Amino acid sequence: MKHRYLPMTEQDKKEMLKQIGVDSVEELFSDIPESVRFNGEYQIKPKKSESALLKELTKLSQKNADAKANVSFLGAGVYDHYSPVIVDHVISRSEFYTAYTPYQPEISQGELQAIFEFQTMICELTGMDVANSSMYDGATALAEAGMLSAGTTKRKKILLSSTVHPEAKEVVRTYAKGQYIEVVEVPHKDGITDLDALKQQIGNDIAAVMIQYPNFFGKIEPLKELEEIIHEHKSLFIVSSNPLALGALTPPGKFHADIVVGDAQVFGIPMGLGGPHCGYFAVTSKLMRKVPGRLVGQTVDESGQRGFVLTLQAREQHIRRDKATSNICSNQALNALAASVAMTALGKQGVKEMAVANIQKAHYAKTKLAQVGFEIVFAGPSFNEFVIKCNQDIANINQKLLNSGIIGGYDLGRDFKELKNHMLVAVTELRTKEEIDQFVTEMEDYHG
Repeated sequence: MKHRYLPMTEQDKKEMLKQIGVDSVEELFSDIPESVRFNGEYQIKPKKSESALLKELTKLSQKNADAKANVSFLGAGVYDHYSPVIVDHVISRSEFYTAYTPYQPEISQGELQAIFEFQTMICELTGMDVANSSMYDGATALAEAGMLSAGTTKRKKILLSSTVHPEAKEVVRTYAKGQYIEVVEVPHKDGITDLDALKQQIGNDIAAVMIQYPNFFGKIEPLKELEEIIHEHKSLFIVSSNPLALGALTPPGKFHADIVVGDAQVFGIPMGLGGPHCGYFAVTSKLMRKVPGRLVGQTVDESGQRGFVLTLQAREQHIRRDKATSNICSNQALNALAASVAMTALGKQGVKEMAVANIQKAHYAKTKLAQVGFEIVFAGPSFNEFVIKCNQDIANINQKLLNSGIIGGYDLGRDFKELKNHMLVAVTELRTKEEIDQFVTEMEDYHG
């Protein structure tokens, strides 16, 4: 009989206990006084057979409203995008699927090359000089960028646009608290960062200003004007960017961003209830030695053949702790590989076409919703998301939509008090005209 795991038999237990010289499992706990041991019954269900357990877990999983069985208009940082079939095939190969951190380059060339290709494609998309070997996700990458800026400038204050993803803002604040860094939010005006407010708040004590592009509302931030204000005070310009959008938008590197971060989930990585995903981290060459984690570099061996190695490892496992740029101890290599395979399969033209399709389909949905009476809040250019005003609680609307097989948009009232009864609608290239039209029909009674 084949097992998907190795069960432990009673004979196995006896042999193990004999080997270590004890008569029972209980004897292993003899050093713990009886008075502090728990001798009751845990409040958990009794064990079940494998087949019975699988049935129960299957029933539980079917309660999830996934994008395979429903039409999703929910984005807010995690998106339902096309993933080429080849992605799952490549990442399921045992050479990649079971690989750990490639400490030994002589036996890790495939893994190292995959990460190197990821770094290269991220640089091409962002217009930056150097990218590292991937971060946990977009939010932690943004927080690491903030810590880098404080360490480089020796300043202890960061400005954070209110149009940055609310959860990413919380992660930044969490990181900053341990480093005694003050985080101040810059308000938005008409859905983009308020330039006048930024001018009033920025000064020579600001380590960096963090902007999202496209921002949380789907709006396109004016990076040119922002860069001029930020660099005038010698602060670092940090941009958190959706890499798919960069297939159509001018990359932040062209606007002289110092650090560009984001999440590669849009390329071949499942939504997965919010993770795990894959953050990216790209910088200018002058910040190369400050990058958290490590970089994979290309070199040649003594025979002149191309090879790959870990280089510029500025994490605390490799250098003195007080000199380390970060204590990040791993990377999302398998997810980075998925993103690399997806980008390779799509190609430059494919990424551009996919990005443009997101813009066009979102514009179509926006137009149709406006025609039935919805106010499109924050008018102007956007990527694949936009905000509409509704006449009742978004949670109630979403429950009714779900009954029709539609996963509705994000409830902005959760994070912005002034946007109660406002919905953030995401339209990706996977949404068909029929699906968008159905969504508009279902929403007709809810316009503000």
